[in-house]
Amino acid sequence: MLINEQTKIAALIKHHPDALETIVTLSPDFKKLRNPLLRKLMAGRTSIAMASKIGGCRPEDFFQALAPLGFEADTKKSDIEEPAPPNLPMPDYIKSLNPDQIIHFDVRNMLAEGVDPLRAIQEKIKALKQGEALLIVNNFEPVPLIKLLEKQGFSAHVNYVKNDVIETYFYKENQQSNAELIEESGTSGDWEIILEKYKNQLIEIDVRHLEMPMPMMTILEALETISEDKALYVHHKRIPVFLLTELKDRGFQYRIKEIQEGEVYLLIFKNE
Repeated sequence: MLINEQTKIAALIKHHPDALETIVTLSPDFKKLRNPLLRKLMAGRTSIAMASKIGGCRPEDFFQALAPLGFEADTKKSDIEEPAPPNLPMPDYIKSLNPDQIIHFDVRNMLAEGVDPLRAIQEKIKALKQGEALLIVNNFEPVPLIKLLEKQGFSAHVNYVKNDVIETYFYKENQQSNAELIEESGTSGDWEIILEKYKNQLIEIDVRHLEMPMPMMTILEALETISEDKALYVHHKRIPVFLLTELKDRGFQYRIKEIQEGEVYLLIFKNE
């Protein structure tokens, strides 16, 4: 198979079963691809060029590692950079915001130092107030991040300033506050009733040891196969605000029980 910088990761994995583990050896950041849900989310939209920037390596490293599997680098095409697509009109919602309502976060230095900015981005997303937007500045279109935050109910707008400066806005036009989401969580006293209802039908998982965004991904993956007569019992470190929105959109109810700092239980079950 001929490959170049614009070849998608999904195409590599589809063509050869050993490509996934070969790619994982290039950077610790690529270990996330072992998770089927994250792989589905990221691999189809991420090119070798984009993955190289994410993983702090070079496209040539991909070509060299994949060569023993029968992949051949198309150097003529790999030297040609795809032109940036034309910018779409700025959404009215973004245009209506005041400068102090747009939270800027430039991640280019973090990427250059080999630091994964995802945790910091998630913290800034979590801290967004109603009527605010997050503006990420980096040197490539963050397609995996866009897809991830779309799952959390965010809209995105990409603005190409120049070849190596790309702005991505994340926003919710009708954003429900974190406090409102938590208030709706059903912590008013029926935890024991719900727990008793599903007493012998609980599927238990512990996500406290996982780094973001894996707790949310692991929970959603478990819910994809759970039957309607069962409930998911989750051990968590915190109230997962982004997950609550996603659960509502997918037709799940939830209850939350805070035990102490760093210890939170969730019961998740289908709407009746």
